[in-house]
This record gives sequence, structure tokens and C-alpha cells, in this order.
Amino acid sequence: MKIYNTLTRRKDEFVPVEEGKVKMYVCGPTVYNYIHIGNARPMIIFDTVRRYFEYKGYQVDYVSNFTDVDDKIIKKANEEGVDASVISERFIKEAQTDMQGLNVEEATVHPRATQEIDGMIAMIQKLIDTGHAYEADGTVYFRTRSYKDYGRLSKKNIDDLEAGHRQIQVNGEEGKEDPLDFVLWKPKKEGEPFWHSPWSDGRPGWHIECSVMAKKYLGDTIDIHAGGEDLIFPHHENEIAQSVCANGVEFAHYWMHNGFLNINNEKMSKSKGNFLTVRQISEKYDLQVLRFFMLSAQYRSPLNFSADLMDAAASGLERILTAIDRLRTMKCSQEPAPEDAAAEEKCRELVQKFEDAMEDDFNTADAVSAVFEIVKAANIHVTEQSGDKLRRYYLDEIEKLCNVLGIITEKKEELLESDIQALIDERQAARKAKNFARADEIRDELAAKGIILKDTREGVKWSRA
Repeated sequence: MKIYNTLTRRKDEFVPVEEGKVKMYVCGPTVYNYIHIGNARPMIIFDTVRRYFEYKGYQVDYVSNFTDVDDKIIKKANEEGVDASVISERFIKEAQTDMQGLNVEEATVHPRATQEIDGMIAMIQKLIDTGHAYEADGTVYFRTRSYKDYGRLSKKNIDDLEAGHRQIQVNGEEGKEDPLDFVLWKPKKEGEPFWHSPWSDGRPGWHIECSVMAKKYLGDTIDIHAGGEDLIFPHHENEIAQSVCANGVEFAHYWMHNGFLNINNEKMSKSKGNFLTVRQISEKYDLQVLRFFMLSAQYRSPLNFSADLMDAAASGLERILTAIDRLRTMKCSQEPAPEDAAAEEKCRELVQKFEDAMEDDFNTADAVSAVFEIVKAANIHVTEQSGDKLRRYYLDEIEKLCNVLGIITEKKEELLESDIQALIDERQAARKAKNFARADEIRDELAAKGIILKDTREGVKWSRA
């Protein structure tokens, strides 16, 4: 199996740290709003990578975090006059609803930054003790030039770099030894959440969070670290620097990054009015269509989102699901037909084609093409005159490969509008009684059946995914 490694800029043979196991960390969303379709691409891509490893018999420890303390979260909390944790909790739940709609498997662990502060303080202290970090007026900075290989991931020359990190104004900025040094800990400002530390009451910098969570749940050295290509610099570059300096060993062997997502050939942005959330997409399309669309391109390539391409994805997905329904319901002979052996061999060759595509840097575009070829072969070769063994073989193989791609092959049970309203009423009653566990159960139950809820000031609105 070969993986394109951003660190080496080539396809490297995958050799795990521990035989038969994969330790994988994927940077998750900052939860200050509904996740957008740019967030959805790495979720879908790396979930599919995980599923393929599991299909090949690996045990996968898959960690994906929620960044639940951040300037944007604090800003939204201040606008609403609530604690920052109220915002992050709300949008973690909304993200989980969307992830369920996208059929993204639960991570082995979904750590939250605010629950790992002690580990961050401990790693920062170690970096200070070893001379890789320093404190200035309550702010702690990483001494970037103390890590001789800085720039190895992004292929940037440290002497040519300017301070290109997140533009966060912090106390003690004038205390930097070098403009390239980045923040590990910053003092609180008025109205911000904070934690006690040896340097100041404050909160961690963004980069230290992932280093600590990866170390805690996966170990000092992991197999794969993944995320969008916008994270290569500075986030992942800084993660490497602080992790290697704190732990004394290589941080991650393989770095995977997905390409950008454009909307109608333009970069997605709120100012252009082309900013789309997964929730908005769900009002028009089944989220399985969005997932299938995302897998239609090689993950490192830029991907353009448009209504025409989504309609094409819906049509392609329907073709696969129709073939599966046909194979499930057709009545075949109990005795094999003479041509069944050749038809089975044809399917076997196409399954190998699927695996070859996935083992060549997870080329889901070619893998999907292989599934279409199997569907075509099934439509031609599996007839009522075929043996039932051949029918079951094609059905099993298509279902297995759809599972790798995260495509749900079971038809969703359609709920009547009266049933939906009854469950919404029950949920509202549960919330009024402060039985939030039951309210969440009802929401998840409806989401599983393709019903998306939106709480508004005018009441609960619902739509079919």
C-alpha cells in the first residue's frame, strides 16, 4: 500500500509502527458554527481511509478532536451573552448530527481541547525546561529556531519566513525573541475563559492542543496525521516542531492532506455568498450524495462543488443502489449456470481493481469506477437463469465495497409527517422537563431516518435529508 506523504513529497510504502495496527490522528473542526462542506471533505476522505484499513484487517485507533476553545467561539459567545462552553457544546452536537448524516464512523476517541489542559501545561513546561520555549509577561513562546528541521513539512526556508501564524493579539507580543516564535500559552483577556498555569491565567495556543491529544491517545510516534492542505503551515509544521522537541522522537511517519473545495469554481467564502454548510446541503440532497460526490475525485486534487456535479453524483449513486436492490430481490436458479464461473471470476478481477486503486494512495475516483464496472457486470451476467450462488457473490462484494466507501445500501425508512411531528413534540416536552438525554435520543433517531431538525426562534423546523 502506497501513501502520498506530504513530508517526503512522494508515494511511500505504508509500514505501520506496530504490525497490524494503524494509529491515525485527524484534525477536527473548530466548533463555533455548523460544519461547512470544506470541513466535510477531510471527514469523509479520512473516514474512508480508515474503513479501507479495517477492510484489510488492520486495527485502527482513530482520533479526531474538537477544538472547543478559540477566538471565534469566544466572539460568538460574547455576542449571545453566554459562556463559551454553551457555544462549543451546541455545535459539537450539531457536528455529530451532520457526521452521522455523512455516515462518518465514530472516532475511537473524540477529545476536546478544554479537557486536555493539564497535558498541555505539562508539555509546555517540558519545552521550557529543555530550552525550546520561554515565558515573557505571562505568554509562553516556542523558540522556533531551536528546532533545526523547522520547515521540513511545508518545504519553507526558515530564513525566508515571516510570522505567518494566526493573527492573535496577545499580551507580551513585544517579548518575542524572534518574529517566527509562536504562542504556546497566552494570558486571558476580559470576558475570555481561562485556566490556571505557572505563567498566567490564560489558555493554550492552537498548535499545542493537537500535539498533546495525539500523544495522550496514540503515543509519541503515530502512523498517520491528516487534515486539509491549509493546515500544512503553520499548524502541522508547528505540531512537528513542538512534539519532536518535547518527546525526542519522530512525531508522525505519514502526513496526508486533502485538496481544497471550491464552489462553482470559486473559493468558498462568506463575503462571496457561496459559503455552504452541510446542514444547508441536507435540505436539498441526501447527505449520502454529498459523500459519494466527495469520493468522485482523488483526495489531493482540488474539488469543485456545483449543482450539476451533485446531480450527477445522485444519479450515479442511484445506479448502484438500484443494482443492489435488484440483486436482493431477484429469484435465481438453485443450480449454477455454465457461464457462472467466468462471471464470478470477472467480479473477482474487478474487486482487485478496486483494491489496487485504494492501495495507490486511496484513489477513490478509480475505486468508484471499479464499483460501477461490477454493477455493470452484475446487470449483464446475473439473471434469473444464473445460480443463486453467483447472485449472492456479486451482492456481497458490492455491499462490502460500498461499506468501504461509507455508502449506506439499506433504504431509509420513510416517516409520515404525523410521526415526525409526534417525535418533535415529544422532544420539546423532554427538553422542557430538562430530560436532555431523551431529547438528544429523539434528534439522533430522526437523523438516522433522514430527518434533520433545526431549532429556530420560530420553533423547530425539519427537513428530509
